Amino acid sequence: MCIFAKLFKRKPAEPDTMKYLIACLGNIGAEYDGTRHNVGFMIADRLAKDLEGSFTTDRLAQTSVMRFKGKTLLVIKPTTYMNLSGKAVQYWLRQEKIPMENLLVVNDDIALPLGTLRLKKQGAAGGHNGLTDIIEKLGSDAFCRLRFGLGDDFPRGRQVDFVLGKWKASELPIVEQRADVAVEIIKSFVTQGADRTMNQYNNK
Repeated sequence: MCIFAKLFKRKPAEPDTMKYLIACLGNIGAEYDGTRHNVGFMIADRLAKDLEGSFTTDRLAQTSVMRFKGKTLLVIKPTTYMNLSGKAVQYWLRQEKIPMENLLVVNDDIALPLGTLRLKKQGAAGGHNGLTDIIEKLGSDAFCRLRFGLGDDFPRGRQVDFVLGKWKASELPIVEQRADVAVEIIKSFVTQGADRTMNQYNNK
């Protein structure tokens, strides 16, 4: 390589530590609107309303860039369907050069009681197909995830029908109130970090 090429060789871009990827999981299509499995999309929409964001269709996801207290949040709703969520997460992490410690995945969880919110810094997928694909695509489970409890009020063998079913009228007030708390947790995550946010919210 000549001396001029060495002088002008571009250095790899550094990760943007002020930028966060908030990946809210769900399934695209009108038939999935208002279903339990789409609570991630619901939280994304409430976050966008709170921070005056709007979604546009982009590669592998609907995306919205929002700002909060000096931080940039790239919020995505993958359009890959739940089982291939990792494709969208991997693409946008690389595209925007966001470090994995600034990734937060928002997903439903039948292992938690209805409306329970738990922030975790890493861990196995726990049978969640979206998380399974993300872990596989990233080659690591060391990323934060915010789990929203659906409860387990379904007969044995009817798990799929339950998660793809719509909320009961009696559940909606709880879900909507806890979705607003999830928005607060996301804002805390980007400003205070995972540890302080877990201490503040995980026992509530």
